[in-house]
Amino acid sequence: MDLELRHLKIVRAVAESGSVTKAATRLGVAQPALTAQLKRIERVLGGTLFERDRTGARPTPLGELVLSRARVLLPAAQELQAEARRFANTHASGFRIGATNGPILGGLVDRLATDRPVTTFTSWSATELATMAAHGRLDYVLVGACGDGGPVVDTIDWVTVSADPVFVLLGQEHPLAAEKELDLAELADEQWAVTPGDGCFADCFAAACARAGFTPRTMYETDVATCTHLARVGRAVVLCQATHQGADGLVMVPLTGAPLRWRQLLGRHPSAPAAPWVAACAKDAHADAVRRSPVYRDWLARNASFGTAP
Repeated sequence: MDLELRHLKIVRAVAESGSVTKAATRLGVAQPALTAQLKRIERVLGGTLFERDRTGARPTPLGELVLSRARVLLPAAQELQAEARRFANTHASGFRIGATNGPILGGLVDRLATDRPVTTFTSWSATELATMAAHGRLDYVLVGACGDGGPVVDTIDWVTVSADPVFVLLGQEHPLAAEKELDLAELADEQWAVTPGDGCFADCFAAACARAGFTPRTMYETDVATCTHLARVGRAVVLCQATHQGADGLVMVPLTGAPLRWRQLLGRHPSAPAAPWVAACAKDAHADAVRRSPVYRDWLARNASFGTAP
């Protein structure tokens, strides 16, 4: 016979009740059956667990050792069971979505939540999110990939949601804010700001600048609010997704020839539910973001190869 959790429950019940008889009543079994079971447990463990007399049962040193372990293992097993049940219920009935900074998550959550519960997790790291999906901790992830770059983790299923250009945000008082499009070279003397990530975007930006004939000056890597503040006060030009929603004091301007490109990708754990519907919802959310961006809509009319994936 191997030691099992139910045996530890018996040891704990006898110790807490102070007698085998009271423990039998507590466990709902006959006293002779519990006594026989306790003897079998003692044979497995190699010694007596309780000193028993007419006044009750008291743990021996071996009993104290087993009891100390039982008080750790039994709650841990109960917690594991509860956590596994919560995980199974969530996995079966809801969606767990992870996303980096982007325009799609809100619209996707809004659509999915009409059918079942949704939980979200955000991170600057596309690799972290994709790894979580690969390990079954997320059902879906929304991440970006620079240019034609592939997904960051190849052990989950990927769908391309969109192919977008990268535009720039300028303060309304910037001398170039009224331009319909800008050559990247026209911004050679600017400082730059961008939200962080763990992909190749910084290298792609440096390469695009080199092709335009300059090396970029200071690059501030920071959160969205700080980026937009720096642009508003004229301290930096912000690199942004073309679906960026406007903010007071800022103007979004396309870059001629789309020297920087960004793809929105939807990653899926192989067992995640409703894959075609979720992918369609993600594309609908992106199409909505495009409709809310007059600058991007106008640009797409001249550049039909970009936008929401079919």
